Amino acid sequence: MHELICVGCGPGDPELLTVKAVKAIQNAEVIMCPTSKEGKPSIALSVISSLIDESKKQIINLVFPMTKDKNKLVNAWENNAKTLAEAVISGKKVVYLTIGDPYLYSTWIYLHRELETKHPDIKIKVIPGIVSMFTFASKVGISLAEGAEKMVVIPSCYDLSRVKEIAKNCDTMIFLKDGRYFDQVIKLLREAGFSDKSLFAIGQDLDTDNEIVKKLTLGQVTDKVFTTKYFSIMVVKRV
Repeated sequence: MHELICVGCGPGDPELLTVKAVKAIQNAEVIMCPTSKEGKPSIALSVISSLIDESKKQIINLVFPMTKDKNKLVNAWENNAKTLAEAVISGKKVVYLTIGDPYLYSTWIYLHRELETKHPDIKIKVIPGIVSMFTFASKVGISLAEGAEKMVVIPSCYDLSRVKEIAKNCDTMIFLKDGRYFDQVIKLLREAGFSDKSLFAIGQDLDTDNEIVKKLTLGQVTDKVFTTKYFSIMVVKRV
């Protein structure tokens, strides 16, 4: 049976890859990785570039457009899954890379569904990766949840009214991606009962040369604290 391996590349530091992930990457003949547009470097590939000799690997970027147009998204998922399947069926050792973990807000989720439906003959192996919220917690030294505390992960802040309702019944709020909305969230959290003593931490470009990490209280937050970067994280915890 033909096999495809998906590797979670973690938050950005190649030293945080598992031993199993490194072995799979180095043994691969073809490495496929996501990018948001044609010609744009893949972040996932940049994480593992120091571990391989790219001249000895076939590198293929698969485009996943940043759009809410469902038809364009479905078309991309179908085409990219087909490209993956063709390489695997040809007999090559293929690895697909994704930032973080393959099953948390990842492009892999959509590819997996396509492959399971249209190529059930392909054996799929998935190697998990460290997700940004865990590496971020280790950097700022906070517990995301303890005892009976309730924690929620918000992937984007487009529906603020829904976020506010969730915040009323939650102890720790973790916001992933799209820092453009973080300033609006703070007002919302205060209205939901998070006091000025609540723990506030924010980061962007984790485990890269451009990393920024800040730890404050909610009362110390000003407009200058926020980030507009897409790959951002914010944690607010009741105190």
